[in-house]
Amino acid sequence: MNLAENIKTFREQKGLLQKEVANAVGVHPSNYSKMEKGERDVSIEVADRLAKYFGVSLDELVHMKGDVPEEVTVVDKTVSERINLIQQLEEEDKKALFRIIDSMLTKSKFKDFFNKNVAAL
Repeated sequence: MNLAENIKTFREQKGLLQKEVANAVGVHPSNYSKMEKGERDVSIEVADRLAKYFGVSLDELVHMKGDVPEEVTVVDKTVSERINLIQQLEEEDKKALFRIIDSMLTKSKFKDFFNKNVAAL
């Protein structure tokens, strides 16, 4: 479903007239009608007011339930692609990521050192 269809669905679920919703969110009824038909774009401000009026999140208004992926993962990226993605992170996030990597590398090196030296005893 698209945004226009979602708006119409929420309105119909609430048993409301187009004019009622239009007045409640501060748009002219003819403009609201065009929004439901997909003939007029919905500004973010109006979408936000519609979501509040229908008692749903803006995300639910745009995507309806079930159409939003639960989890987004980066799969099958090469090392260079991952490095490029890391470079795009905000500085604070990069530092946090590097602290984690440094910690893992230190732990691995210590483990290797410990195993070699214990084996020598």
